[in-house]
Amino acid sequence: MAVSADETRSPVRRRWWALTLLCFMQFMLVVDDTVVNVALPSIREDLGYSATGLAWVVNGYLLAFGGLILLGGRAGDLVGHRRVFLAGVAVFAVASLACGVAQEPWQLVAARFLQGVGGALASPTALALITLIFAEGAERAKAIGLWGGIAALGGIVGYVLSGLLTDLVSWRLVFLINLPVAVVVLALVPALVPPAATAARQRVDIPGAVTATVGLAALVFALLEAPAAGWGSPRALVPLAVAVVLLAAFVLQERRVAYPLVPLRFFANRTRSAANGTMMLFTTGLFAMFFLLTLHVQERLGWSPLQTGLAYVPMAACLLIGISLSQRLVGRLGPRPVLLVGPLLTAVGLLYLSWIDGTERYLPDILPGMVLVALGAGLAVPVLATAAMSATTAEDAGLGSGMLTVAQQIGGAVGLALLVSLAGLRSRQMISGGTGEDAAAIGGTVLAFQVAAAILVAAALLTLVIRPPRPATASPDQTDSPDHTSIGVPS
Repeated sequence: MAVSADETRSPVRRRWWALTLLCFMQFMLVVDDTVVNVALPSIREDLGYSATGLAWVVNGYLLAFGGLILLGGRAGDLVGHRRVFLAGVAVFAVASLACGVAQEPWQLVAARFLQGVGGALASPTALALITLIFAEGAERAKAIGLWGGIAALGGIVGYVLSGLLTDLVSWRLVFLINLPVAVVVLALVPALVPPAATAARQRVDIPGAVTATVGLAALVFALLEAPAAGWGSPRALVPLAVAVVLLAAFVLQERRVAYPLVPLRFFANRTRSAANGTMMLFTTGLFAMFFLLTLHVQERLGWSPLQTGLAYVPMAACLLIGISLSQRLVGRLGPRPVLLVGPLLTAVGLLYLSWIDGTERYLPDILPGMVLVALGAGLAVPVLATAAMSATTAEDAGLGSGMLTVAQQIGGAVGLALLVSLAGLRSRQMISGGTGEDAAAIGGTVLAFQVAAAILVAAALLTLVIRPPRPATASPDQTDSPDHTSIGVPS
């Protein structure tokens, strides 16, 4: 039997403190997507990695995170979002400690895999908890918007922290800083977030879980291997073929099973589906931009890790400004104009960055493009996150947040695979035509930025399909009304 929401409703202040903790944990999970990038040369020197092995310091986390994210979100729907979230945070904390004290290359890679497992459990259930703590309307839109924006900020801050900590202290600290955050979250979340009522116990869709998890993992693996091995290499084609077969089998399984892992009716909501598609396109362009820009400024302009990290500080500040503007503009104009302008502004920033030639200076030639990209992302991502979670309930909040995170992870992997491969192909063509290696590398990066800008334009067009409701403004009385939360607590 479940106690009514009227009896278990958390006070307004408690809800917002809970949101702060959940957002901060998601921030750290996203930071770990990027925090090792600037530190990779120091890690290679300290632990003696080969070039191939070093890539798995990044790929191990992405592979486990992307492969298990859908299963992690659905597990929260079935056994309890708070329970799965806390388990994920605990796994993430233990894995972060193992990363920070690793003495051998295999130890760090194994710990990065384990970090990804923790992230796949914690990330979707954090967003699911937010959708249950805040009833649909103005408060939930604001809460999810903040979650999406702060998560996006984590990707940029990862580069900043990596440069600062690697140059000033040690690369090991980029992992160990996760521990105090995880400890605080584990200590306070049980007191601030009541255990939401879970869906009725169902038979677990084991075939669906296996085909979805292995299929997504195979897809992410193929996309991660393609830039180095080549799209025609068996290392890319074999896992890609496995992914296609397993994901097709997954769809067939979900159509016929009585208790599907992912009910296909979930995708009938046009706003949710279009928002996830737009988010995938958005991250496709942005992930590749961060990767290629970081390589360019270090290898072509000679920046140190510290200089590289500091260069991203204004970008992080502008992202926060964009998030703040997004909340205000949605309230005044509605979500549609904000959804359209955000990707277009980001596309303009990418085009600005595509004017690089190897002689550029930071203030006139790089910073303006970074500012435009950050403002555009700050405007769009919070609204996209809200649209992707529209009309979700306690039964499918984990699924909705899992699908959103899958869209982000797959989009990032596609961006790295497609645009990095495209940049490499263009560079090789220019070298074969007699162009020097440095100029050819710059030419490949320019083309990748231009294609990324085109992808963001496509994302802007896809937003025209999204019809998120304009959130009504909640009065103070409504905010604290007894029925303003949909959480029930098992007695």
